[in-house]
Amino acid sequence: MNHETVQSYYGEVLQSSDDLQTNACCSPDDMPDHVKAVLAQIHDDVLTRYYGCGLIAPLALEGARILDLGCGAGRDVYALSAMVGETGLVVGVDMTATQLDVARAHQDYHAEKFGHAHSNVEFHHGFIEQLEALDLEPGSFDIIVSNCVINLATDKAAVLRGAHRLLKQGGEMYFSDVYADRRIPKAMAEDDMLYGECLSGALYWNDFLSLAKDSGFDDPRRVTARALTIENPVLEARVEPLKFLSATYRLFKLEGLEPACEDYGQAVIYRGTIPHAPHYFELDDHHLIEAGKVFPVCGNTWRMLQDTRFAPHFEFIGDFDTHYGIFAGCGGESPFNEMDSGGVSTCC
Repeated sequence: MNHETVQSYYGEVLQSSDDLQTNACCSPDDMPDHVKAVLAQIHDDVLTRYYGCGLIAPLALEGARILDLGCGAGRDVYALSAMVGETGLVVGVDMTATQLDVARAHQDYHAEKFGHAHSNVEFHHGFIEQLEALDLEPGSFDIIVSNCVINLATDKAAVLRGAHRLLKQGGEMYFSDVYADRRIPKAMAEDDMLYGECLSGALYWNDFLSLAKDSGFDDPRRVTARALTIENPVLEARVEPLKFLSATYRLFKLEGLEPACEDYGQAVIYRGTIPHAPHYFELDDHHLIEAGKVFPVCGNTWRMLQDTRFAPHFEFIGDFDTHYGIFAGCGGESPFNEMDSGGVSTCC
């Protein structure tokens, strides 16, 4: 699949989210109230051209520099601009000029809506596989987000390598995308509609984990996952027997993370000080950390809290002096198997 096909689908074929043929590029409804309140202030012209598949609003964003890969008409850029505040910056990159025209037309509107003296967003026209060609400083972003776009990329490894290059040490890539339970057959991968609908460009979930690690993102952490139902009988028949899910992952740029969850007898205590999370902090789908409670963690999880923007919100117990082996139950189970069994893995 080439860039021109995707540009045509998102710039000409789709005029609004109502034109989508499946639910793969649709966001789930279970989003926090503070996010809903921000989205309610986004201009209608921007909202109607939204094609995302998840929620990319991690916590602790005040003052952050964020890059949105495949920003489209700017819905997530503008939502995040409210969350980072006037001292933060949100940069959007997209290859579709018509989408960026919509985004740029509403910069002043959103600055005024969110009470900012000036716009704290900017937009760049370019390919997310060629981030090095853009005027973006390496190591300058705290967070990189992307919403159901990497599956459309022609070179997914290049996207991840470029993201790693642009992140600060201790920064994270926090993104939602579509994954398949097996590798996509060649004929399906060449189907323009299925590609544009975020299905036939989806990575096999285990290939994604390998790509992430090869790009420098060790120990990928899945935050959420939900099964995708095509809800279009004709297209459903064209993708069978494959299954798809939408998942949100966080990838940290941290040197020296280990390939498994190793036990050093460490623990953390969440202070309850992150805005919108007074009682719990959810690092990923098996780390729901209750405020005030001693919570045992592996060495990698310790690093993901100690060496990132989350550090001020935790107390840290222990060090790396003594190794006690691996946490029982840690492993790379298929998220599809976990869905079929009605649960998620538990480790560290």
